[in-house]
Amino acid sequence: MLPLPEPVRRLAAWCVVLLLVAGVGWVGVQLCGELRTAVTPVLLALLGTALLGPLYRRLVRAGVRASVAAGLTCAAVVAVVGGAVYIVVAALVDSGAEIIASLRDAAKGVARHFGAAGAGLDDLVAKAPELLRRFGGTAVSNVVSGVGVVAEGVAMAVLALLLVFFFLRDSHRAFVALRAVAPGGSADTLEAIARRAFAAVEGFMRGTTFIALIDALCITVGLLVLRVPGAIGLGALVFVGAYIPYLGAFISGAVAVLVALADRGLVIALWALGVVLAVQVLEGHVLQPVIQSRTVQMHPAVVLVAITAGASVAGILGMLLAVPVTAAAFGVWAELRDRREQPPGDR
Repeated sequence: MLPLPEPVRRLAAWCVVLLLVAGVGWVGVQLCGELRTAVTPVLLALLGTALLGPLYRRLVRAGVRASVAAGLTCAAVVAVVGGAVYIVVAALVDSGAEIIASLRDAAKGVARHFGAAGAGLDDLVAKAPELLRRFGGTAVSNVVSGVGVVAEGVAMAVLALLLVFFFLRDSHRAFVALRAVAPGGSADTLEAIARRAFAAVEGFMRGTTFIALIDALCITVGLLVLRVPGAIGLGALVFVGAYIPYLGAFISGAVAVLVALADRGLVIALWALGVVLAVQVLEGHVLQPVIQSRTVQMHPAVVLVAITAGASVAGILGMLLAVPVTAAAFGVWAELRDRREQPPGDR
């Protein structure tokens, strides 16, 4: 039998490698799904450590002890996140009834302009309380499971916060432990890969935070100019939602427009929609290319594919973790490529 040509053998070798990588990845995803209660806090804690690392290091350089600096950093996170959640919830609760009333008025206006189609929308809005009562029994039957989900979420959040504290305080020991378990002479390579991957995640978190801050400030200023109630809370919602690419911006912008519709009417709601769209255009065409290209260096198409894959695997949590995990993978690939191209004597 004649041997296969060299290009065919290379193609076969790459196919075997891809199949092995895909198989290992699939097994890893399945294990993470089975152990999600333990894996999710660890991943969230790594993201939190990447985001809060600069603040912690600044406190340490200022002379604060490591444990105290980590504790102060975690306390600041709790204060900021708790305050933002309180402001957002209070703003939405205060304007909830007005939002429903404004939606009913808008449905009546559509009915007047579009006839039968609008009348159907008006009937749907009018029958909304009846539908809610009809499906109330099903909602009540799911209260116990809902409480269980909330309790699980709270437990994972507390565990993630504790892990952030330990990751920040003991970060200098992580690479020592990694070198200790590295097989053979691969300690330098493993440390370089780990540092490169974490630097990519840190760059993603830093860039996303900067973009989220600009978005939140611009939208808050626009809502304050339009005199929309709860503008600060809505700005906080925009800031938090920015960590979930695309979907978070859509949800937070929709909430801002609905609040404007409830309190200020259709015209101001349209102005609020214009502000949200203008900020999103600024983010998509200026902020994302300029900032993320310097911190993550991933094409927007890669980001979209990663988000879609993450959503199909783990829902909202997958969307949150997809981009930083992909950024870490790109960091690992870049480090391996650089080390392969670098002469052995310079490593």
